[in-house]
Amino acid sequence: MHDGHHHDGDTISLELNNLKVISALGRGAKGVVFLVQTEKGELLALKSILRSSIEKKKITSSSSSGDENEYRRICFEREVLSSFHHPLLPKLHGVLITDKIVGYAIDYCPGRDLNYLRKKQTEKMFSDDIIRFYAAELVLALEYLHSLGIVYRDLKPENVMVQESGHLMLVDFDLSTKLSAKSPEIRQINSQPTPQINLKKNKKRFPMFFKRSESEISPEVSVHSVADSLSSSSESDSVQKSNSFVGTEEYVAPEIILGDGHDFSVDWWCLGVMLYEMLYGTTPFRGANRKETFYRVISKAPNLTGELTPLRDLIGKLLEKDPHKRISIKEIKGHNFFKAVDWESITEMPRPPFIPELTEVEGMDVNKKIDVESYVQAVFKTEEEGKVDKKNKSSEENKNKDAWVNNHPTQIQNDNFLIF
Repeated sequence: MHDGHHHDGDTISLELNNLKVISALGRGAKGVVFLVQTEKGELLALKSILRSSIEKKKITSSSSSGDENEYRRICFEREVLSSFHHPLLPKLHGVLITDKIVGYAIDYCPGRDLNYLRKKQTEKMFSDDIIRFYAAELVLALEYLHSLGIVYRDLKPENVMVQESGHLMLVDFDLSTKLSAKSPEIRQINSQPTPQINLKKNKKRFPMFFKRSESEISPEVSVHSVADSLSSSSESDSVQKSNSFVGTEEYVAPEIILGDGHDFSVDWWCLGVMLYEMLYGTTPFRGANRKETFYRVISKAPNLTGELTPLRDLIGKLLEKDPHKRISIKEIKGHNFFKAVDWESITEMPRPPFIPELTEVEGMDVNKKIDVESYVQAVFKTEEEGKVDKKNKSSEENKNKDAWVNNHPTQIQNDNFLIF
């Protein structure tokens, strides 16, 4: 791609006037995702955020642990995107800087996310064969991340996109973290170069912008009141553990709720929740509120109704509450459910279960030029105003979001627009 110049090694600097802005794909509290086309005709997802917002977080990070955590996550995600070389993970195609915004371009996935695809099914569920394909690709993506020492920590259908080829792509790494390995087994798979975070050296940083929803947890949330009466697991000496509390409440692992530290096995728990949802159309531990959900996660067994199948057996082993007894990557890949899977060639399968329709850029009305900078500024202004009414329930919040969308005709008004 030659729509900009190189800086910081192999990273390409993009110029806004060299990009054709097709539409706004979605928006969140931290910015907007645009569908753009390069001069060579390549379609990319451009994630944009107000420059002043990043600089503000950088200034306040020295005095606020919360801001520092968020700023470090912004830096970390940009770094890991630069390090990926895997067909199921996004590639950083370039960064963009103007006086008002910063952003970065990654692969565009026209098939939207796995949650959207599941809900399009007649029964809002997938068959075992379709689940097997998607599960196998998720296993490979997580295995690769773990080989880099990265624990993902936020696996859920909304973060799993469908590429043009029909294969999956894992996105949104702002809650991921890097753990140092201690055991020989982990060192062996961690022999590849890993992203290095140098806050002083790197001058330009670009975050993901998906809004944390009402059900998502920040690292600062305390849940010890939920777990006080529960026994804690012993510290594992195989890998370094993180004590951050992150994730989405219906997918969060028991050890995160208990606050005893967690490692790579949290991702296998999340995979179990996802497979359950794909099979039954609902998550296994959802309660009436956060406290009840957490209680169910740490104390209730998943309701695996139906005949005992290899898939249900795998889900049960993934949803083992004790991380020391939870199924490992070697056992997962050798499980009966994946008996027919060719792990070496599945990412090259020519006909995945669902192939999205190609985006017809030529048919889109791009004459109404989208002012990217003004658009992003409008999002931030709306979000700042929204903080005043933060106590409102999510239903009222959604009405406000819809009103914002309806009042901004510069974007395509259809169900392809996502409000994160």
